[in-house]
Amino acid sequence: MAAVSATCVRFGTSLNQSAKLNQIAGTSTSFKLVAIGWTRTGFPSLRTSHFRVSCAAKPETVQKVCDIVRKQLALPAETELTPASKFSELGADSLDTVEIVMELEEAFSISVEEESSQNITSVQEAADLIDILVQKKSEA
Repeated sequence: MAAVSATCVRFGTSLNQSAKLNQIAGTSTSFKLVAIGWTRTGFPSLRTSHFRVSCAAKPETVQKVCDIVRKQLALPAETELTPASKFSELGADSLDTVEIVMELEEAFSISVEEESSQNITSVQEAADLIDILVQKKSEA
């Protein structure tokens, strides 16, 4: 039996996101899918095609990113922002995205590489990257 160590586990997220975040943060983490089942009949089992593990940002990081995005894009208070909100769907162009990243760098005292900033397209991706970079910074 294999043990998996993770900061956070969330179901329903693709492994491609984890690989993308690892590439952005410059880390190399490998995930292995594990089939889980029950020996008794009548109990459901998880199959490898439905079991996905990824890291998710802290809720306070997601909220702070939402606040910054709302401010930078001058979004009305009634505009719903969720972790899945894509910047382009909120009306952001490439310059807006650069300004959002610059504001995030200042707010979290981090530095985002240019190539990494081009891969940030949603609130969740930004929050995940921020948590990775903040953790990396604290370990240094």
